[in-house]
Amino acid sequence: MKKAFCVCLFAICSLLSFAQPDRWQQRVKYLMDVKMDVSTNRFTGKQKLEYTNNSTDTLYKVFYHLYWNAFQPNSMMDNRSRELGKNSLGKSRKGEDQLDWDGRVRDRILNLKPDEIGYQKVLSLKMNGITQPYKEEETILEVNLTKPILPKATAVFEMEFEAQVPLQVRRSGRDNPQTGVRYSMSQWYPKMCEYDYEGWHPTPYVAREFYGIWGDYDVTISIDKNYMIGGTGYLQNANQIGFGYETPGTKVIRPAGDLLSWHFVAPNVHDFMWAADPEYKHLVRNIPNGPAINVLYKNKNNDPAQDTLWTQLADAAVIVLPFIEKNFGKYPYKQYSFIHGGDGGMEYPMGTLLVGPSLGGAFHEWMHSWYQGMLGTNESMYAWMDEGFTTYSEALVSSYYHNYMAKKYPNNAGYQQIVEKENSQLPLHESGSYSSYFYLVKSGLEEPLTTHADHFNTNFAYSLASYSKGAVFLEQLGYVVGADVRDKILLEYYKQWRFKHPNASDFFRIAEKTSGLKLDWYKEYWVNTTKTIDYAIDSLWEEDGKTKIRVKSIGKMPMPLDVQLEYKDGSKEIAYIPQYFMFGEKPIEDKSIPRTSFEPWKWTSPTYTFEIGHKLTDIKIVEIDPTQRMADVDRKNNKLELKW
Repeated sequence: MKKAFCVCLFAICSLLSFAQPDRWQQRVKYLMDVKMDVSTNRFTGKQKLEYTNNSTDTLYKVFYHLYWNAFQPNSMMDNRSRELGKNSLGKSRKGEDQLDWDGRVRDRILNLKPDEIGYQKVLSLKMNGITQPYKEEETILEVNLTKPILPKATAVFEMEFEAQVPLQVRRSGRDNPQTGVRYSMSQWYPKMCEYDYEGWHPTPYVAREFYGIWGDYDVTISIDKNYMIGGTGYLQNANQIGFGYETPGTKVIRPAGDLLSWHFVAPNVHDFMWAADPEYKHLVRNIPNGPAINVLYKNKNNDPAQDTLWTQLADAAVIVLPFIEKNFGKYPYKQYSFIHGGDGGMEYPMGTLLVGPSLGGAFHEWMHSWYQGMLGTNESMYAWMDEGFTTYSEALVSSYYHNYMAKKYPNNAGYQQIVEKENSQLPLHESGSYSSYFYLVKSGLEEPLTTHADHFNTNFAYSLASYSKGAVFLEQLGYVVGADVRDKILLEYYKQWRFKHPNASDFFRIAEKTSGLKLDWYKEYWVNTTKTIDYAIDSLWEEDGKTKIRVKSIGKMPMPLDVQLEYKDGSKEIAYIPQYFMFGEKPIEDKSIPRTSFEPWKWTSPTYTFEIGHKLTDIKIVEIDPTQRMADVDRKNNKLELKW
């Protein structure tokens, strides 16, 4: 009996270890109080930070991000942008030299005046009541602790700081002439850097994305009473604030004075963003058993068409959320805000900054709530797992939305025009991600996906690799393991790794356990190298009334093959050739077409020959990968039509 109990206990522990990956996380609890002066574009702040060291390491120093110090002439961001802007990407169709600028940054930082730059200055810092020595290294604050933080211990940091909001250059800032929005407040406070199983990540703010510690935020923002705020968190004093946040039917009674203090709390997030403008309009949509959707936008030209588009965005969010949660996992927070601001589209917990009401952009940023917000992969190291996965899911969400609307309003000409402007309603293998990846390969500028986001040689290569090749990764994974299995992998990935900062290896282990296939080779070739896929139909011949078909591998990345045969009588069949190192087969995806499985192709052989029980003259078409999910860089040699 005791032995049986031990065996049972071991089995349960094994299941729990699979369901809850053992990866410790540091923990933070921020209490911040800031006062904004809208006449000088400066604010002062007090921050109390409870930092819990859940690691097994003793910490002798800590690091903070001071992001806005990047918006000063000759900063690392400024220098990097101007250096990349010297790179030529070749001639445009008009014969003009194409330079590798980030069009939003260019050389604008160099030309900022003293009252236009951004800065964050730490005025004092204590740990557990003791003043700490610190050194500012541009966008990083290094603190050599007077007493180390022991494993499993909590330290309390108290800080006073001041900041100046920069002119809008990249992500955060003020007075963007494109939107007219006064304040886009992202990366606005001194933020503790992440410490994980790889150590500290004091990543300077050069260009790219972010990595943060999950925790709880309690933030009070005092600002001119005419300004409306939207952002991360739940507004605690909504009935004193109003602006559409109050409980319906409540009479809003604001405190006296020129300032309003907005009090937000945000549980279990890794950042806090807000935006403010005196002319915001506020739309609210309440989803039954779901979050409240807030849309804040500024219609500076009083254009009725803009009101229509922002309203459509609010309604679209309600439509697509059930689809998102079914396919990618439950949204765990009580609100999400689409906020007019920033310089394009940029994701943050519980909200996004959007330069306009594009549905594709809105869906993309919302899907970041899963891959950046809840899974929280280190974007500097694995940008493709954030941007790529988000681009993939955006395409599916957009497709769902457009199909939904097309069925609901089949005769609405106005809606059809909107659909035509959106380019992401196509299936992914027909959309821009594949063509962009092929363009990257052809350019000769491709670098491995393992390249640090800030260290790509070109902005061009970073963008196409992270967004497009990363999206192709998931669609092509569906080709390798089966689309239904890939969908299960994504849900299992969400269930097991949300709030745990997974890396690429963590994702592949989920994929292997869910599919039952070995997939380390897929990571090795697609992620770690720039080797490409190129298969071709080599030759066909008949022997004893049966047809031999030889295919060859021209590219250096091996793949399993679906080879579709279409006969004169209209029938079809699939010849399935797994790769040797998969050690298994994907399930049959289309049961309407018979499939015959052949022996695995050993990648060391450049050609592979298989036999079918039909005469050569029975065959009409032979095609490798008829679904075109495999990123074959030369599809012209994938299809052979026989004209008898």
